[in-house]
Amino acid sequence: MLNPVRLRLLREFAEHGTMTAVAELGGLTSSAVSQQLAALEREAGVPLFERAGRRVRLTAEGQRLVRHAHVVLDALEAAEEDLRSASTPRGPVRVACFATAAVARLLPAIATARSRHPGLHVIVHELEPREAVEALRAGRCDVAVAFTYSLIPEEPGPGVTRRFLGVEPMLTALRADHPAASGAVDLRALRQEPWIAGSQGTSDHEMLDRACALAGFRPNVVHTADDYALVLRMVREGLGAAFVPESVATAVGVPAGVVLRPISTIGITRTSYALIRTATPAVAAILDLLVA
Repeated sequence: MLNPVRLRLLREFAEHGTMTAVAELGGLTSSAVSQQLAALEREAGVPLFERAGRRVRLTAEGQRLVRHAHVVLDALEAAEEDLRSASTPRGPVRVACFATAAVARLLPAIATARSRHPGLHVIVHELEPREAVEALRAGRCDVAVAFTYSLIPEEPGPGVTRRFLGVEPMLTALRADHPAASGAVDLRALRQEPWIAGSQGTSDHEMLDRACALAGFRPNVVHTADDYALVLRMVREGLGAAFVPESVATAVGVPAGVVLRPISTIGITRTSYALIRTATPAVAAILDLLVA
């Protein structure tokens, strides 16, 4: 089989005309180039060079092999480029993400990806955590950004890899003039309070039930809402108290007349993760940006 390194030397000889020029281009000695081309001639089994006075030139067979060398070397270079591009983050990446993480992490990651990985195209689907994990398992997304509460630990299941993104405390949202709004909130002081909870069946709703049960009462859930901007405005209008994550202050802003207070009765945290099934270069790139 013909050696591609020697074919490259042959191609350069055809272009530059002398062993000395080929040697200078490749950082070799003229003797080394001559030996390599002599070995190529033995591999080919036909004379590739002939004397023309004091110089060496290609035979007809040598010129034919140069034409083949162009084809072979171009194909090898194309293969190398294809393999390099396969490791370059590119193409669509479908990310299922809950709203506050989309604002705090995903949108900044997309902004960075535009300059760092111009071939990467992120498609965003806003989904609640359990819906996002289901979409990942069903192959409807490539990355799921989800969270778990300390009171409701959940495992992602087999075949899913989880990357830690961050942990934050849950706070109580109250009207600024509420009697319990002066400091850390003892949940027992809100025993008679109407509550605003996440939709029935969500982990938000379940977390409120568990937290209040640990404080010795069942919450009086009057309203349900999943949009934190809406929840905070409902609190401002005096419709009830609510639990919100600390990041909501920067993600959606806290309206005037509403305060966020820590919970003294029990510590509740929300831990965010990015979950994947297959770590393609594109998925790995968006994961790195989410973590950063």
